[in-house]
Amino acid sequence: MQKKLTVSIDEEVYRGLYTYIGPGKISKFIEELVRPHVIRPNLETAYAEMAKDEAREKEALEWAELTFKDTKREAR
Repeated sequence: MQKKLTVSIDEEVYRGLYTYIGPGKISKFIEELVRPHVIRPNLETAYAEMAKDEAREKEALEWAELTFKDTKREAR
Protein backbone atom coordinates (compact mmCIF):
# COMPACT_ATOMS: atom_id res chain seq x y z
CA MET A 1 0.00 0.00 0.00
CA GLN A 2 1.29 3.44 -0.85
CA LYS A 3 0.91 6.59 1.21
CA LYS A 4 0.93 10.14 -0.04
CA LEU A 5 3.58 12.46 1.42
CA THR A 6 3.98 16.17 0.88
CA VAL A 7 7.59 17.37 0.88
CA SER A 8 8.82 20.92 0.46
CA ILE A 9 12.07 21.38 -1.46
CA ASP A 10 13.99 24.23 -2.96
CA GLU A 11 12.68 25.40 -6.34
CA GLU A 12 16.04 24.80 -8.01
CA VAL A 13 16.09 21.20 -6.75
CA TYR A 14 12.56 20.68 -8.01
CA ARG A 15 13.48 21.99 -11.46
CA GLY A 16 16.45 19.64 -11.53
CA LEU A 17 14.29 16.67 -10.58
CA TYR A 18 11.68 17.61 -13.14
CA THR A 19 14.31 18.10 -15.86
CA TYR A 20 16.51 15.06 -15.23
CA ILE A 21 14.15 12.55 -13.67
CA GLY A 22 11.00 13.59 -15.46
CA PRO A 23 7.45 14.27 -14.44
CA GLY A 24 5.67 11.28 -12.97
CA LYS A 25 8.95 9.60 -11.98
CA ILE A 26 10.11 11.80 -9.11
CA SER A 27 8.32 9.87 -6.34
CA LYS A 28 9.85 6.57 -7.40
CA PHE A 29 13.30 8.16 -7.69
CA ILE A 30 13.08 9.61 -4.17
CA GLU A 31 11.72 6.34 -2.74
CA GLU A 32 14.61 4.35 -4.22
CA LEU A 33 17.11 6.81 -2.73
CA VAL A 34 15.52 6.80 0.72
CA ARG A 35 14.56 3.10 1.05
CA PRO A 36 18.00 1.71 2.03
CA HIS A 37 18.27 4.31 4.79
CA VAL A 38 14.96 3.56 6.46
CA ILE A 39 14.13 -0.09 5.77
CA ARG A 40 16.26 -2.95 6.99
CA PRO A 41 16.80 -5.50 4.27
CA ASN A 42 15.65 -9.07 4.70
CA LEU A 43 19.11 -10.63 4.63
CA GLU A 44 17.85 -14.14 3.96
CA THR A 45 16.05 -12.94 0.82
CA ALA A 46 19.00 -10.80 -0.23
CA TYR A 47 21.42 -13.71 0.10
CA ALA A 48 19.06 -15.98 -1.83
CA GLU A 49 18.92 -13.42 -4.64
CA MET A 50 22.73 -13.16 -4.71
CA ALA A 51 23.02 -16.96 -4.83
CA LYS A 52 20.98 -16.98 -8.04
CA ASP A 53 23.81 -15.09 -9.78
CA GLU A 54 25.84 -18.07 -10.96
CA ALA A 55 28.77 -16.02 -12.26
CA ARG A 56 29.07 -14.22 -8.93
CA GLU A 57 28.87 -17.49 -7.00
CA LYS A 58 31.56 -19.07 -9.18
CA GLU A 59 33.85 -16.09 -8.65
CA ALA A 60 33.22 -16.14 -4.88
CA LEU A 61 33.99 -19.87 -4.69
CA GLU A 62 37.23 -19.44 -6.66
CA TRP A 63 38.26 -16.60 -4.34
CA ALA A 64 37.47 -18.66 -1.24
CA GLU A 65 39.42 -21.66 -2.53
CA LEU A 66 42.46 -19.51 -3.34
CA THR A 67 42.31 -17.88 0.07
CA PHE A 68 42.15 -21.29 1.76
CA LYS A 69 45.18 -22.51 -0.23
CA ASP A 70 47.15 -19.42 0.85
CA THR A 71 46.47 -20.10 4.53
CA LYS A 72 47.93 -23.61 4.22
CA ARG A 73 51.32 -22.11 3.36
CA GLU A 74 51.44 -19.76 6.33
CA ALA A 75 53.96 -20.66 9.05
CA ARG A 76 52.41 -21.65 12.34
